[in-house]
Amino acid sequence: MVDEEQYVRYREDSKVLAAIGEHVHAQVGLVTVRLPRAVAQAAVDAWERDETGDVGEETHEQYELRGQAGDLALIGLVISERGRWEDEEVVVDLQVSLAGASVLSHIEAAGPAYRPPE
Repeated sequence: MVDEEQYVRYREDSKVLAAIGEHVHAQVGLVTVRLPRAVAQAAVDAWERDETGDVGEETHEQYELRGQAGDLALIGLVISERGRWEDEEVVVDLQVSLAGASVLSHIEAAGPAYRPPE
């Protein structure tokens, strides 16, 4: 049996997290990052790719994957518009939300092996 009260608390927690995000977003805005050429070019390629066809009904996993692909494409857009290529890297100012999405994807992909930077 599911404790509905805990989901009421979780819903309230999600509102507090969103409120924190509002303040972080107002204070941070952009973050400058350096990316290796290969991943930067892959992001640009994702932006330039034509996705035609209807999405249709998706599983939760498919929905999440499509969202991550969309975040990657948006990073590619920013790189193509404002990235500065320096040898084998690109330097680009990303919105904190896109930078955060990439970090969350990294953490999820690493799973239990994830270790925060020291």
